[in-house]
Amino acid sequence: VQLQASGGGWVQAGGSLRLSCAASGRTLWSYVMGWFRQAPGKEREFLAAIRWSNGNTKHADSVTGRFTISRDNAKNTVYLQMNNLKPEDTAVYYCAASSVFLPNPNAYDYWGQGTLVTVSS
Repeated sequence: VQLQASGGGWVQAGGSLRLSCAASGRTLWSYVMGWFRQAPGKEREFLAAIRWSNGNTKHADSVTGRFTISRDNAKNTVYLQMNNLKPEDTAVYYCAASSVFLPNPNAYDYWGQGTLVTVSS
């Protein structure tokens, strides 16, 4: 599975961004796709996950109501819509693929290259 994340950038507090993760591979249907982020000096943090096969989602409590994960099966792309962004959301954002539906980054086998999101106050 190959993953390509994009959509990061600079935004003012209160603004929105939509991250994309283009996936390729023969068995995408069996995978769970997740979004994580890592700020300098902090551990990688789970944000959201979605199961390709049925669209079931899970969101971290810290972003529920502001971030939404979705997928487009025709485009093999997973999105993370981020609204009402805050300076503390500044981090490198990663998409990843796993065979299990867990929030633990160690459960994810494949990772995209990361895309930087900077939120200014």
